[in-house]
Amino acid sequence: MCIATAISLLMILICAMATYGAYKQHAAWIIPFFCYQIFDFALNTLVAISVLVYPSTIQDYLRQLFFFFPYKEEIMSVNPTCLVVIILLFISIILAFKVSALLCI
Repeated sequence: MCIATAISLLMILICAMATYGAYKQHAAWIIPFFCYQIFDFALNTLVAISVLVYPSTIQDYLRQLFFFFPYKEEIMSVNPTCLVVIILLFISIILAFKVSALLCI
């Protein structure tokens, strides 16, 4: 819980710095936000690659979810190959938005 709180406060600080830098037109204040965006893009790309290389991990992850997770049984009943394609499509859409955001900065 402490780590999640620290990361959240750090993200608030980074976003506030980016907002201040954009408002005052100081590019140096935007650099931490840009670095975070690159790190986040790289991390999401690694997740997509791991889903592609180890598709069985999705089923393992779903089994570990809480028993009251909504639609858990319905998701588990989907064909594993179809589930991998759906997840990769979803991650690809997210990565496309991240790339477009990085190109706009």
